[in-house]
Amino acid sequence: MSAKNTVRALRYRQVHLDFHTSEHIPGVGADFDPEDFVATLKRAHVDSITLFAKCHHGWSYYPTKVGAPHPHLKRPDLLGDMISACNAADIETPVYITVQWDERNARLHPEWRAMPAGGGHADVDLADRSALNQLSAAWHTLCLNHDDLRAEIAATAREVLDHYPTIGLFFDIIQTPDCVCPACLDRMQRLGLDPTRKADRLLNDEAVNDRFRRELSAEIRANYPGRRIFYNAGHIYKYGPKRYEPYSHLELESLPTGGWGYNHFPSSARYVARLGMDFLGQTGKFHTTWGEFGGFKHPDALNYECAMMAALGAKCLVGDQLHPSGRINADTYRTIEPAYRRLEALEPYLVGADQVSEIGVLTTEYFNRDGSGRALDSDDGAVQMLLELHRPFDMIDPEMDFGRYRLIILPDRVPVDAGLKVKLDAFVADGGKLLLSGASGRDPVTGAFAIDAGLTLTGGKVATNPSYAELTDALVEARLPRAPFVVYAEADEMRSAGATVLAEIHPAYFNRTFAHFCSHQHAPDDPAAPVAGVAAAVTGAVGTLSYPVFELYRATGQPLYKYLVDAMIEHLMPGAALTTTLPSGGRANLTHQAKQRRLVVHLLYGAPQVRGQAVKLSWHPTPQPIEMIEDIPALGPVSFTLRCTGEPTAVYDALSGERLAWTRSSAEAISVALPGLHIHRAIVVDGVTPR
Repeated sequence: MSAKNTVRALRYRQVHLDFHTSEHIPGVGADFDPEDFVATLKRAHVDSITLFAKCHHGWSYYPTKVGAPHPHLKRPDLLGDMISACNAADIETPVYITVQWDERNARLHPEWRAMPAGGGHADVDLADRSALNQLSAAWHTLCLNHDDLRAEIAATAREVLDHYPTIGLFFDIIQTPDCVCPACLDRMQRLGLDPTRKADRLLNDEAVNDRFRRELSAEIRANYPGRRIFYNAGHIYKYGPKRYEPYSHLELESLPTGGWGYNHFPSSARYVARLGMDFLGQTGKFHTTWGEFGGFKHPDALNYECAMMAALGAKCLVGDQLHPSGRINADTYRTIEPAYRRLEALEPYLVGADQVSEIGVLTTEYFNRDGSGRALDSDDGAVQMLLELHRPFDMIDPEMDFGRYRLIILPDRVPVDAGLKVKLDAFVADGGKLLLSGASGRDPVTGAFAIDAGLTLTGGKVATNPSYAELTDALVEARLPRAPFVVYAEADEMRSAGATVLAEIHPAYFNRTFAHFCSHQHAPDDPAAPVAGVAAAVTGAVGTLSYPVFELYRATGQPLYKYLVDAMIEHLMPGAALTTTLPSGGRANLTHQAKQRRLVVHLLYGAPQVRGQAVKLSWHPTPQPIEMIEDIPALGPVSFTLRCTGEPTAVYDALSGERLAWTRSSAEAISVALPGLHIHRAIVVDGVTPR
């Protein structure tokens, strides 16, 4: 990016203010009070707020000539009044423009509507069989494969940037609607794509959206240099850095109580941290998700979520929704204030902090772009497992630098073509280690091992599912039983060809069928049967698990699978950079501020619980359980051990400044004991660098 297009760094304490207001509501903005609005934000330590130009209902909140102002807008320039008041108080004001959810345009231009191959739009009434779900109280998605629609969005962007001193634009809802409208069918036919294949429809959607982003960003950068630009899709897809060239920064939408869960944000943040872009996390003040009026999240939950964002290198954003009257909700900002007051004090220990991660997880999402889901089970299981093991890691794709890691994990379903093989071979030759599981590490054409794992595939499957894993004498792990333990997954049958076998597979007596079954679930292991293959093995720099253990862990949560992976990691990569006595529900992270020559250890505890068993979320057809945090207990004592280079000049709490004692636990590590922990502590170790 040229110097003239350099944008200012994101601020740390942002709010995203939704305002999707029906044309059937009167008195819109009538109670907006600029002084009260700004004073409320300042009391909550907010230093940036995304304000609304145009909402999902298709209405604008300023005197637009491109679209249409809300018919009941009582302040003709509500957007301008908000921007003026905030900017005068040094509160930044990026501006929101809706893209594919625009109900006014869906009514005026039905030809712009997406036509999903599955027949249903987002949030539809499942009983609604009307054309394009016309009778649903739902957003009717537009398709960006229409020149006039893209031109109108660009004109709206120009209008806002011409008239208001905003730092940048937030474009919302750039989705892949699985579209088979006439324009998309024509495009697919011209490009040789098959509209009956979901993967081809997704390729078309992605290309259409990419054209929109690149065209619009090129225009903004040429005519309005230095403005921030972000396109929101509700998830940061792990498809490589090229996808994000039109963006100035990234915003990781991840409302844990809104269906994302508490592990989604770490997965995204640990990927984005390696893209080299400024980014922020985006949670919500809501009990559930976007659009909830009168919902409030517990202050402890917001404190924990913001601390997690900060620990993972993100700036912070809390989503809010303004009442149609325009009056800001003071209770919401009393909830936000403790988290943002604390975050403001932490900022000196966050600026320029780089994640220290010894493990890279090669994301399966990069290899699976067929529309099978926003995140794949193997990725999710690996993230959950490593978070619980307190092993700092990054989610990486094949285009990233492998050299910063000691170990790379290929979870369950990562194919290795010729190009990736060259890169992995070079990584191993330079001292790196690999951990493969399930079908990972195989040539995508032949199905054979592309990496020398010291194993051979017989071409068959282990005869029973489930089967049983039993440790050999080559692996000593106190957390695992010596007896065979059940593994609820299919496995390829493989034999050692030089690898050291750490665990073997034993079959059950038989699979459960109507003709023969045993007990309530499955048959036990058959002690008289020959060993059915290798469960875990290691040769040189490569460890292999025959089961898709990460997908399996996400499905069952069996701790034994996690302990087996941890034992494999320790076998391949002894001596972790950071260890801690936190329970598995705690989170540990390590950052390095090179300029200040210091490491910062972030320890967090705020284990969520499933409290709501049947919460109706607009985007899901059936009621869902949700994770939430209410009251977080204090823990103590807690300790950590840190591998580092250099002698600490000081160890202290980042917020209180309290000096802490440390001991030398080995020639290359120090240990620190803390009397207690409530939600989050950031411990600063001055004078050292990562080992």
